Amino acid sequence: MRTSNSIRNSIVAVTVNFFSILIGFISQKLFLSILGAEYLGVNGLFTNILSMLSIADLGIGEAIIFHLYKPVATEDKEKINALLTLYKRAYHIVAVIIFLLGLCVIPWINLFVGKTELTLNFTIIYIIFLLQTSISYLLSYKRSILYAYQKNYIINIIHLVYLIFLNAIQLFFLLMTKNYYLYLIIKVICILLENIIITIFANKLYPFIKQKSIKKLSKELKKDIIARTKAQFFHKIGAVVINATDNIIISTFINILTVGLYSNYYLIISSVKTLFGQLISSITASVGNLLVEEDKEKEFHVYRKIRFLNFWISTFCGICILTMIQSFIICWLGNQYVLPIFVVITLVINMYQSMMRSSNDLFLSAAGICVENRFVPVIESVLNIASSILLVQIFGLAGVFMGTIISSLALWGYSYPKFAYKKIFGRKYSNYAKENIGYFLLFIMISSITFFFCKVLTIQNSYIQMIINGIISLTIPNLLLYLLFRNSDNFQYFQTLGKSMLKKLERKKYGKK
Repeated sequence: MRTSNSIRNSIVAVTVNFFSILIGFISQKLFLSILGAEYLGVNGLFTNILSMLSIADLGIGEAIIFHLYKPVATEDKEKINALLTLYKRAYHIVAVIIFLLGLCVIPWINLFVGKTELTLNFTIIYIIFLLQTSISYLLSYKRSILYAYQKNYIINIIHLVYLIFLNAIQLFFLLMTKNYYLYLIIKVICILLENIIITIFANKLYPFIKQKSIKKLSKELKKDIIARTKAQFFHKIGAVVINATDNIIISTFINILTVGLYSNYYLIISSVKTLFGQLISSITASVGNLLVEEDKEKEFHVYRKIRFLNFWISTFCGICILTMIQSFIICWLGNQYVLPIFVVITLVINMYQSMMRSSNDLFLSAAGICVENRFVPVIESVLNIASSILLVQIFGLAGVFMGTIISSLALWGYSYPKFAYKKIFGRKYSNYAKENIGYFLLFIMISSITFFFCKVLTIQNSYIQMIINGIISLTIPNLLLYLLFRNSDNFQYFQTLGKSMLKKLERKKYGKK
C-alpha cells in the first residue's frame, strides 16, 4: 500500500508540476499583455514581503506532521485529533500574528515600491495580499491528515483544479475590466475555496477528525514539538530571507519595473529547478536508512554518486538557461522584456550553486543535523542582505544576485565541509575544497565552450536561434561530460544502472507476450 501510494503521489506530483508551470507561463504572458511589467513587479514585490512574514509559522506544521506518522500507522485516532487540534490553534494564532505584523509594514510600503509611474493605492493592494496570506492559514491544518496518510495526490489534484479555475476567472475579469484590485480579490476567494474543498475531502475520508478532541498530548510530546520547531526556526529564517529579499532590494534600489522583468526570468529558472529537483529527490529516498548503518565508507560512496549526478544535472540545466533563456524570452514575451547578458550570467552561477546544494542538504537532513548548524542560515541571511544592498549600487541588478552568491559561501565554506564532509563522512577539508572547486571550474569551462558555439551560430530569427541553441546545449555539454567522466567509477555506476533498468523493462515486455 505504501509503495502504491508513493508511486501515485510521484506521478501526480510530476504531472501537476508540469501543468502548473504551463499555466504559469500562459497566465504571465496574458497578464503582461493586459497590464504590463510594472504590475507584475508589484505582484513579485508584495509576494516577497509576505513571504518574509511567513517566518511567523516557525515550522510548526512540519513538526506536527512528523508526529502524525506514528498515530496514523497505529490508528490512534484520539492522538491524531489531539495533534490536529494543536495544529489548528497554532495556525489560527499564526494567521493573526502575520496579519498584525503585516499591518505594521504599511507605513513603509511606498518606500519598498520605489520609483514607479503606476497610479495605484499600494496600501489597499498590500492589504489584499496580506489577506491572501493570512486566510491561507485558517483551514490549511486539515491538509496534514492527507499528508500523513500519504494522500498527497488528492491535495495536488485539487491544487491543479484550483490553478486552472483561478487563472481562468482572473484573466477573464482582467480582460473584461482591466481592474487589478478585482484580479487580486478573486485570488483571496479562490484560496479560501481551495482550503474548504480540501477540508471537505479530509472530513469525508477520515470522519473521526470532525470529533472534538478529548485526549491531551503528553508533556514529552509537546516538548519534542517545541524542540523541533526551535531547531527549524533558524533554517526557516535563512530560506525565507534568501528567497524573499531580492525583489524588495530590486524595487527599493532600482525600480518596480525591473522587478517585473526579473519575475519572468525567475519563473523560468524556478520551473527548471523544480522539475529537475524531483529527479534528485526521487533517487535518494533511502539515504536516511543508509545513515543508520553507520558505515562511513558506504555512506561516502553513495554521497559521491549522488553528488556526481547532482553536478551533471546542475551543469546541464545551467548551460541550457545560459544559452536559451534570452531567445525564449523574446519568443515568449518580446524584445522589451530581455535583461542584459551580464545579469543572466550571474543568475546562472547562482542557479548552479543553488542546485548543487541538493546532495549536501539531503545528507545533513537525513543525519538530523539542524541544531549544530542552526546559526549558519542567519549568517547567510545577514551576508545576503548586506552584500546585495552594497553590490546593487555598484553593479545594478546583477549585484543583487552577486550578493546571494557571496552569502552562499557561509554554506560552501563552513557548513558543508564541517557538518557533512567532516562529521558524516570523516573526510579531509582539503579533499572537499579540491572536489568542489574542480566541479565549479568544469562548469565554467563547459559553459564557456557551449556559449561560444551558440554565439558563432547566431542568426536573426529568435525561434530558430532558440532551436539551434537547444541542440547545441543538448549535445556539447553532455558530450564533454561523457568524454571527461566515461572511465570514472561514478559514470560507470550510472551506466550499469541504466543498462540494468533497460534489461528489466525488456524482460517485462517479453514476459507479457
